[in-house]
Formats: sequence, C-alpha cells, structure tokens
Amino acid sequence: MRSRTLVTIGAVGAAAWSAPAAAPFVPALARALRVPTRHAGERGVALTFDDGPHVDGTPAVLAALDRAGATATFFLVGEQVERNPSLAAEVVAAGHEVGLHGFRHRMHILRTPRALVDDLERAIATIEDAAGVATAWYRPPFGVFSLASLDLVRSSGRRPILWSRWGRDWRTSATPESIAAEAATDLGGGDVVLLHDADHYSSPGSWRRTVAALPAVVESVAARGEPFVPLSQPT
Repeated sequence: MRSRTLVTIGAVGAAAWSAPAAAPFVPALARALRVPTRHAGERGVALTFDDGPHVDGTPAVLAALDRAGATATFFLVGEQVERNPSLAAEVVAAGHEVGLHGFRHRMHILRTPRALVDDLERAIATIEDAAGVATAWYRPPFGVFSLASLDLVRSSGRRPILWSRWGRDWRTSATPESIAAEAATDLGGGDVVLLHDADHYSSPGSWRRTVAALPAVVESVAARGEPFVPLSQPT
C-alpha cells in the first residue's frame, strides 16, 4: 500500500510539474496559468521569430521585414548568440525587439530546477550583453514551460508569452504556401504569430520557406488594416 501511495504521489507531482506543457494547445489552460497567447493591444499583429540568430536566416528575415516596413520580436537562443553575437545587435539596430528563448534549446519539463536557473541566468547575460538592451519577454523552447520555469521566469522580471497563430514552418513538409495559410488566415488585432528565422532545431533550410512566406503574411495583415507591432509596443 505504501509503495502504491508513493507512486501515486509521484505521478501527481509529475503531472503538476509538467502541467503547463499543454498550454500552447489548450487556450483555457494558458489562461488559467496566466500565460498570454495574445498581446495586450486591441490593434496590431505581433510577428515573432524563434530559434535565432542564424547567420543566413536572420539577415534574410530582417531584409524581408524592412521591405514590408514591419516590426517584429525575435526570441533569441543564448548558444546561438554566442556563435554570432553581432546578429543580436543587428536585430535591435533594425528597430526590432529581442526576447529570451533560453540558453540551450531544451525541454523545460526534462530539466532540474537548478539547471533551469543556470540556463536562464546564462541566457540573460549572453543575450542582453550582445543585444545591448534589456529583455522583457520569455518564450520557452518548444513552447513548453514547467511550473518551476514559469515561476522562475516571472521572478526574473520577464513576462511569459506563447502565441495565438503559427506557421508550422519548422516541418520538412512545410511550403511557403502552407506557412502563409496557417499563419495568416483570419488574423486580427491582438494576434501573436510564431515563425522561425533559423533552422538550428528544425528541418534544414526551413528559414528559406519562412522568408518566402512573409510577403503573403504581410499582405494578409495589411488587407485587414492591422499594423505590425512588437510585443512591448502594441498600438
């Protein structure tokens, strides 16, 4: 009986630890955990890019955004910033916002509290030093928080954020057309769109398809009369 009770307690504890993992796919859970999937403004679409910087992908996305006159938020990975620190500064110099995406791109629910602390501290130091600005937002790798990491992020003064729409652009089967269709259909004020400017953790060359999809995404948002806004500056 004791062993069965301990197993039950352990299962309950594990479920609680990993409960936030479903938040990207269960809006009600995200709301219960107070993890926004939309930005706070009534108007504007927030384009966000994860997994960078990338030596080819990030400049290509920056150029596409410049042509469109669009502003975005880039969630950078510390280990990638260490490899290309100047790109973090280029993102900021181009007028975009920088957020944290961790130092290592690893699932939070598989990491110890100590490892989560170390990862966050290293991400803050590396990314903010290279970008030359403070960060306000944190999106976890794979969009998956644990209870410990969610509390840790908030304790650091950063705000957790997920997304309301995504292009599924990391998949091998993704095309510019499929990315635009999934990311841009019926977009409206308050939406947060998840895309990627790097292929470090996804199918090779996936960023090229994302860049090719951006004009259609921009056109779709413009047709609805919505501006593009960074997360911290909704209109």
